[in-house]
Amino acid sequence: MIRVAVAGAAGRMGEAVCAAVERAEDMELVGRADPALGRTLEDVLPDAEVLVDFTQPDTALENALACLQAGVHAVIGTTGFDLDLLCEAVAAQQPHPANVLVAPNFAIGAVLMMRFSVEAARHMAKAEIIELHHDQKLDAPSGTAARTAVLMAEASGGAPPQIHSVRLPGLVAHQEVIFGDIGQTLTIRHDTIGRESFMPGVLLAIRKVGGLREPLVIGLEHLLF
Repeated sequence: MIRVAVAGAAGRMGEAVCAAVERAEDMELVGRADPALGRTLEDVLPDAEVLVDFTQPDTALENALACLQAGVHAVIGTTGFDLDLLCEAVAAQQPHPANVLVAPNFAIGAVLMMRFSVEAARHMAKAEIIELHHDQKLDAPSGTAARTAVLMAEASGGAPPQIHSVRLPGLVAHQEVIFGDIGQTLTIRHDTIGRESFMPGVLLAIRKVGGLREPLVIGLEHLLF
């Protein structure tokens, strides 16, 4: 059994992760950390092998550093914090007591959308990204859009595509990448209808994070391809 704690457990994503972990036959939910529940990260880390973080950008980095110090693997779905600081902290840990997986998006379809967009970027002249999320999302652009833009730029050898962010009530998480070339366009789009779409990816990350070859991995695609 993999002992799992969840930071941000009272949030919508946190509640979904807790429910998914409780349903998984190979996992045990050992702690829920959230100010709304009166439980801190320090309360749950001693019992955990893996921490799943869906908190806020200003606390996710601190939580990841605490996991490294405690020797607890971390699966981070929070976006909007400085990944360079996390890279530096992981590099400074010698030997590496724990691994960290940061995934801007845990939906398998979203990861495929990113992969297909990277492939298209090699062949189409230009592209722009439109990402649409609920109006409570704090960061803009989204981590998924930012990651997609970086990967597309690496594939094409050009500048990252422009990102347009939309924040409206009624949305969950959506992204489309529109490509243009002479006499044609191509649109690759992914729509998240419900947060349960993220749970297979989260459970996959929990199962795999302890066996990562590198102490820090960015992107769920490294577990799929």
